[in-house]
Amino acid sequence: MQVKINGKQEDVNVKNVLELLKARNVEPEMVSVELNSQILDKKDYAATSIKDGDTIEFLYFMGGGVAKEAV
Repeated sequence: MQVKINGKQEDVNVKNVLELLKARNVEPEMVSVELNSQILDKKDYAATSIKDGDTIEFLYFMGGGVAKEAV
């Protein structure tokens, strides 16, 4: 089936969001998933089906910033 992942059309052969993450070697704990403009709860990844034409975004949160030099 064809889905759009992070803005790119891709063919996938998975049934649910958790299978998609595993197929892409993404740890479910390290990413939030948006399916058709809806943020999913991590506990729902296995129960959330993926259908032809869906739009999926993987959202990674990173900490950090610019360190100030000591004066």
